[in-house]
Amino acid sequence: RPAAGLLRPIVHPPTQRYNMKLRLGKGFTLDELKEAKIPRKFAKTIGIAVDHRRRNRCSESLQANVERLKLYMSKLLLFPKKSGTKSVKKGDTPRSELKDVAQNTLKEIIPVPKPSTEIEARAITADEKEKSAYKTLKKARTNKHFLGAKMKKEKAAAAKDA
Repeated sequence: RPAAGLLRPIVHPPTQRYNMKLRLGKGFTLDELKEAKIPRKFAKTIGIAVDHRRRNRCSESLQANVERLKLYMSKLLLFPKKSGTKSVKKGDTPRSELKDVAQNTLKEIIPVPKPSTEIEARAITADEKEKSAYKTLKKARTNKHFLGAKMKKEKAAAAKDA
């Protein structure tokens, strides 16, 4: 079992302010464990956090957490409970691979991926040089401000013609 504690899923925090970010959740859903073919009682014994109350609201987060579980399982080395040939179970790692195994002492078992915030530089087009963002916004603001008066004037003109 890793020294950093249990493996936790990647979730989007609630509320509009933080929901574009990613953080570690409380535990994997039963659907995520089922998709990764890990029994829920076995998951707790190999260092995977399980939260039976959490639900998957989208398939993208489900797939991301299933990939996280599969990556963990590929790196996991299970030691037999007892020494001897009879005590070796089906999922245990062979003895030849268990020599000189270093424990994962990182702060996070599998770190949360950080999206790159760098924007690629590009040349400004002639169309962009020609237009002014300030003027566009100012015009839209003015149009919105005088919308009521403009409609009133049009209505009065229509009534006068009729």
